[in-house]
Amino acid sequence: MRLLGVREETLEQHGAVSEQTAREMAEGLLARTGADIALSVTGIAGPGGGTPEKPVGTVHLAVASKDGETTAHVLRFPGHRDFVRKIATFFALNLLRQKVIEFL
Repeated sequence: MRLLGVREETLEQHGAVSEQTAREMAEGLLARTGADIALSVTGIAGPGGGTPEKPVGTVHLAVASKDGETTAHVLRFPGHRDFVRKIATFFALNLLRQKVIEFL
């Protein structure tokens, strides 16, 4: 909350693993660093922590840019913790790559 500016209300209403939290994380990072693009990832990699609404493997990604656009994605990956973390990283970096290409 303090580092990225995620509102307490957002966490209370939607939880740490949500589109809203991912958006606020990316937008907060962008605002605090002066970067052109910021990326955030929040998820449940397991083995525990999942719920019927947010099962293990649920990952929310957001990319915010200085042009004022923030895009968010929710993905669900099967598999064990290491796989979920690795594939989420690949997807996140690909989103970042796509956004960088837009700026070229």
